[in-house]
Amino acid sequence: MQTKNNTLVPIMIIAGLFFIFGFVTWINGALIPFMKTINELTSAQSFLVASASYISFVAMALPASYIIEKIGYRKGMSLGLIVMAIGALVFIPAAEARTYWIFLSGIFIQGMGMTLLQTASNPYITILGPIESAAKRIAIMGIANKVAGALGSLIFGALLLSGIDEIKEKLSSVSIAEKAQLLDTMADSVVTPYVVMSIILFVLGILIRRAPLPHVEAEPIEVTKEGETTKTSIFQFPHLWLGVLTLFVYVGAEVIAGDTIIAYGISLGFPATDAKFFTTLTLMAMVATYGLGIFLIPKYINQALALRLSAVLGILLTFCIVFTTGFTSVIFVATLGVANALVWPAVWPLTLKGLGKFTKTASALLIMAISGGAIIPPLYGKLVDMNKADLIAHGMSEVMASAEAATKGYWILLPCYIIILYYAISGHKLGLKKD
Repeated sequence: MQTKNNTLVPIMIIAGLFFIFGFVTWINGALIPFMKTINELTSAQSFLVASASYISFVAMALPASYIIEKIGYRKGMSLGLIVMAIGALVFIPAAEARTYWIFLSGIFIQGMGMTLLQTASNPYITILGPIESAAKRIAIMGIANKVAGALGSLIFGALLLSGIDEIKEKLSSVSIAEKAQLLDTMADSVVTPYVVMSIILFVLGILIRRAPLPHVEAEPIEVTKEGETTKTSIFQFPHLWLGVLTLFVYVGAEVIAGDTIIAYGISLGFPATDAKFFTTLTLMAMVATYGLGIFLIPKYINQALALRLSAVLGILLTFCIVFTTGFTSVIFVATLGVANALVWPAVWPLTLKGLGKFTKTASALLIMAISGGAIIPPLYGKLVDMNKADLIAHGMSEVMASAEAATKGYWILLPCYIIILYYAISGHKLGLKKD
């Protein structure tokens, strides 16, 4: 077990890693409209930018677990950074060819690196100190991640999207040759930031090999006299599989809270110039709650209680959203950031508790649960479309039907928070011996 003084530097280093993949993940918001313009894509095609990242988590998580099992946490983090750097370099030939599938390949490779980084860093920070205070450490990681996301979105938005509206206007009135030249010039603007990103990632990948990160291993819940776990299979831990399900629905709920709020505001009649700031409200709510979690856990509340409170608040806010309207309803959606913030920090330690030698494989399964962010939000959209069609069929105007359907679509959050509440109450204890 590491002492508080011994863990300060490692915590700062891992926070830096969380900052990095928060930065890289959140720049997708700027990349989507950029790719749509330079590659002349439909809206559906442009969102493959996000899909490429999500697919990498699913495809790479188990291989990442195997790699980390063989080379350890520190080398796994180093390799993840180097793979991300290689992915960034792919943007150079992609920009030269202005070919979308090459861009997607670079994003996918970066996603593979992030999967390695996450599969190593999440369990590492969880077991670096006392398991009872793991949520506190992960909350610190969450702040680093979200602050980096905000900075990444702002920086790359300024670098890639500056003047994009004027360019789009020109494209409709110039010749084919001039159009190609304009798009090629715009595509080249991505090269410098990604070369800089690649250099930084390569350097960090080398430096992390020499970083003062102590070797840590998770403690098994049941051991023999020789200190080995009595469990022989990952399938003997029901609390792990419930934890994966819990994280899956949580990520879906978090993405809904952050990604639907702008469209929701517009459907309620708010101008886009105002609605574009609504996601920031959700983000601010999450950061504030992370800070609260650092103060409260574990001195005043334990991780299971934090998870129960989060789930109950999520259920209450779901009802508040669907039974209100206007800016009040928008504020309740943004307040989901409070309900969501401590779920990830609490689920990880509760799920990894007692897994011992299975911790790395379990971490990979939890990383795969991030795919909830790719599956549950589209279900929200489908629910909205179905409700809207039904309301219009019953004589409601399209404007009113859009607003009401968007509001009622948030019912999809209710089963998500019920699953989280079950895990917080009893699911995290299944299969573990009572103390």
